[in-house]
This record gives sequence, C-alpha cells and structure tokens, in this order.
Amino acid sequence: MYKNLAAAIAAACFFVSPSFSQPAKAAPAADPLKIGFVYVAPITDAGWVRQHEEGRKAVEAALGDKVKTTFVENVPEGADAERVIRDLAQQGNRLIFTPSFGYMEPTLKVARDFPDVKFESITGYKNAPNVATANARYYQGRYLAGIAAGRMTKTNVAGFVAGFPIPEVLQGINAFALGMRSVNPKAQVKVVWLDAWFDPPKERDAAMTLFNQDVDVIAFHTGSTAVMTAAQERGKMAIAYHSDMRKAAPDAQIVAVTHQWGGYYTQRAKAVLGGNWKPTSVWGGVKEGMIRVGDFGPKVPKAVQEEVLARQQDIASGKLMVFRAADQDVHDNEGRVVIAKGLSLADDQILSMNWLAEGVQGRIPR
Repeated sequence: MYKNLAAAIAAACFFVSPSFSQPAKAAPAADPLKIGFVYVAPITDAGWVRQHEEGRKAVEAALGDKVKTTFVENVPEGADAERVIRDLAQQGNRLIFTPSFGYMEPTLKVARDFPDVKFESITGYKNAPNVATANARYYQGRYLAGIAAGRMTKTNVAGFVAGFPIPEVLQGINAFALGMRSVNPKAQVKVVWLDAWFDPPKERDAAMTLFNQDVDVIAFHTGSTAVMTAAQERGKMAIAYHSDMRKAAPDAQIVAVTHQWGGYYTQRAKAVLGGNWKPTSVWGGVKEGMIRVGDFGPKVPKAVQEEVLARQQDIASGKLMVFRAADQDVHDNEGRVVIAKGLSLADDQILSMNWLAEGVQGRIPR
C-alpha cells in the first residue's frame, strides 16, 4: 500500500583530534509516506464519504508522523476524477485511495503512467500490478437490517431508495428483502431508482413518494442523510446506511449498517511502509470487521435488538449465509428459481447479480 520507506541510516562518524572526539550526528528522519484520498461527494456529518474520511483519520492516528495524508472532496466520476487522481500522483502521493465505483477506470488509466505509485480502487474489481481492489459485503448488513425492519413494520411494506442498478445495489435490495421475509413472509419492498449516488433533493423526494405508498420503514443506497431526515419529518422508520445517523434522525432510525474502513486502510498503509504491498483483492464483511450493524434507535424493543445481534454473530461465524436456500428454493420476483434448495451462491454469482428477489416490487432499469 504505502511506498517502501526504506530509511537510509547514515553510519555514525567520529572525527578524532588529539584533544577531543566529536559525537556522531543523528541520522536524518525518513520522509513521511504521502497518501491521497479522492471523495465522490462533499464531506458531511454522515454517509459514504464520512466513513472514508474516518478511515483516513484512523490511518493518521495509527501511524502518526510516518504518514502525511491529503484528500480532495466532491470529485465527479469520469474526466474530473482522472485529473484529480493524476494530480495527486504528480504531487508525490505514493499511495492513493479512490473509493467510488466510477473511479475504477480513471484509476487504472493513471496507474499505468505511475508504476511506482500504489492505488487502492475501493468498490472496483479490476486489478493491475500497482492497483489493488477492495470492497465490503454490504449485503450482510442489509440482511440484518431487514430482520429489524420485518419485525418493526406495521404495514408490511418497506421502501428502498437506490442509486444505480449495479450488482452491489441489487445485492443490498435482495438481502434486505430476504432478511425481512425471514421473519415476516408478508413483507414487500418497493424500490425507487435515482440514477445518482448523491442528490439530497432527489433522495428526499423519492422517500416522500414511498411514504405515500404505505411504506412505514425505509432503506437507501445513496450518499446523504436526506432519506433519514424525510423519515424523521414524516414520523416513519428508517435504516441508516454508511454511518450512524441518529443525529439526523433521532426518532426515525431503528438501526444502522455502518462501514468500517480504518482497519483496512491502516493495514494497507503498513504494507507499503513495510515494502510488502501487493495488488490484492479483498471482499470483507462482518467477520473481518468491515461491516457492522447496531446503533439501535429508541423504538426498537430489546428482543429485536438481541435477535439482530445474534444473527450478526451467526454471519460472522459462517453459520448464516445470506444467499443460501436452506429449506426451500429462492425465487426472483418473476417466479424463476435463482437459488435452489440446499445451495448457496458463489462469490462470482453474487458479484454478477442481475435479479430482484421475490417480494421486491419493480424491475431493474436497463
């Protein structure tokens, strides 16, 4: 991850004269490893970018003066991202984190021109000799949140405000629906697609539309707290995503699915400092500490909290697999069998998911 900081320690020299000895000079301190971060949206109190900013701070706290970090926020995917990533490389950053799916191709393009710089494509899936990839199994947290939603709903109708129809988002919608229906077979999930990751007005409007359609609990895969504040305003329940969002929605939040990047970022920085960074592909979840569910709101009964936390332990131990058909076939919302009884999806099948589970209303935009 971070560049090898092989500190050249000069051998101590003594200059001897007939009358005195001059003490050895201290070796010069090694320059800190410069690390850059690129953020797809502004840094706010909560959300996707906030969790990566917390990860950056964790690196500084863990490694101190061995590193020097910088960030650029609110960088659109595409040409602007390539320009910013290239600038960070030209400024001497030897490790660069690019946490957004649309940064993958710009990262690969810049990496070809800077073979001595290490890049970490977060949510990307294409590696190169100096490009590692990492993502989290967000769907594990979604399933657990679905259990909470299934226990708490009164209308049996949940909402989901979704950014783009990529496999990562489909995994989350389906896991949420499977979690709900594992405890409430009548549950339905209505989805609104935004074609945006961060657009607070659109996020809010989508939430309000869903609340007008019998939705009493809502989840989302976008970058702001707008869905949470809409739920707070309407007296509905909501699943926080990325961060604990009780500050924005103290009454609405029933549980939060949080992403924990500090451990991974610090580990990768240490790898660069130690000279053993490799272009790995990591997909960690509850077991690895990259996904955590908790931060329950005041409305959630103790029994529901304990149930969710117990299932979280089951996922961590491997006892519970989200995309496994334990007792019966799993169908999509068009009636086709997508997981046969007794089988589970392999990682490559999860990563290429292109269906919506039974109980999810709507279609995948094409």
